[in-house]
Amino acid sequence: MHILFIDESGTPPKPTDNNPPYFVIAGIIIPEHSWHSMRDAMLGMKIRRNIRGEIKWRYFAPGNTDSKNPMRKLAHRVKEEIRLEVFEIIRSTKGVKTIAAITSAPAAYSINSITSQEELYHLTYKTLSERFQYYLQDISSPGKKELGIIVSDHRGAQDDHRLRNHHQRLLHSSAEFISTYENLIEGLFLEPSNLSVGIQFADMIGGAVWRRFQKNDLTHFNEIEPTLRRGPLNQINGFGLIKVPKKGWV
Repeated sequence: MHILFIDESGTPPKPTDNNPPYFVIAGIIIPEHSWHSMRDAMLGMKIRRNIRGEIKWRYFAPGNTDSKNPMRKLAHRVKEEIRLEVFEIIRSTKGVKTIAAITSAPAAYSINSITSQEELYHLTYKTLSERFQYYLQDISSPGKKELGIIVSDHRGAQDDHRLRNHHQRLLHSSAEFISTYENLIEGLFLEPSNLSVGIQFADMIGGAVWRRFQKNDLTHFNEIEPTLRRGPLNQINGFGLIKVPKKGWV
């Protein structure tokens, strides 16, 4: 069993704005046998550093004084040490892979069927979930089908309801341009990020990828780049990093 924890970075821009131009949904694929060790490593790090709360990418920003930010009183140097330690947990855990779908808002809104922020979100989600299905197919063998589930961050009652329905339509659709999700079981699982170590890892992946494209800053992207899913020629484009949509992406 493989669990794909996902989270978005940024907010889907409005059709009339396209600012910021990129929207990211990122995920971390954790084999069931590795989940406990990753959880223990994250919790152990929090105990050592006296962090009582969740790890989120935006909490590392200079000047973030959010009352929920457990690191708001820490020096920038210390926060960077924590961030690097989180990435080291991801890199050092056996069998972990990461993926991210990066949507170009101007290109997405040029598609006739994409007319709202919700539809842009669902397009990005569809792309990411398909790559998870492809990954499960790739690692399956004739005698063993590898199965997976998707766990997403809880956003709000209405958003969750619409995304869950979108997920079910993808699973049961027979449309020409929708993958068959033979390796996924059950529906979409939704969990508040403060209760899910996996989603907190996904949030950190998403932040690093978003900053890579939005700010052209490779600093933290380089920390997670070795974990990205790769193709047969060791390429990450189209496998670990997927630009959405292919046509017109800028």
